[in-house]
Amino acid sequence: MRPRWRVLRTLLFLSVSLFTACSFPRIVILQDSLSSEEHLNLGVAYERRGELDEALSEYRKASAKLPRALLYMGNVFFQKGEYHESERCYREAMTALPDLAEAYNNLAWLYYTQGRRLDEAEALSVRSLELEPGNEVFQDTLLKVRQRRK
Repeated sequence: MRPRWRVLRTLLFLSVSLFTACSFPRIVILQDSLSSEEHLNLGVAYERRGELDEALSEYRKASAKLPRALLYMGNVFFQKGEYHESERCYREAMTALPDLAEAYNNLAWLYYTQGRRLDEAEALSVRSLELEPGNEVFQDTLLKVRQRRK
């Protein structure tokens, strides 16, 4: 009986030592169980809560299969004031999805807010309205860009 008790005591000691050596047990995920759509939705949830870095992380994961996530990334970079990255994402979204009107409008808005490239901003805004005629947000962007150009 005594040898068995020693083995159990040693195992107990080792297991306690392992858990006290680390503050938290580590969980390693070898395969991502979320779909691209789920990553996109999770990113939206993080963004709504103001957790922009977490949102970006989820959008990056989603963008591998859902190019629309590039638009969302551009929006987050815009919120963070990282305008160069925002511009890059909008352009990538326009390349991947040439009919994604929001990408054209959002890039036009970026240029408008910075007061630069207003000719291009107007052309982008016109293109967004060609893709989605009657969109009031896009009409407002075009109006503001044209007013600033005067």
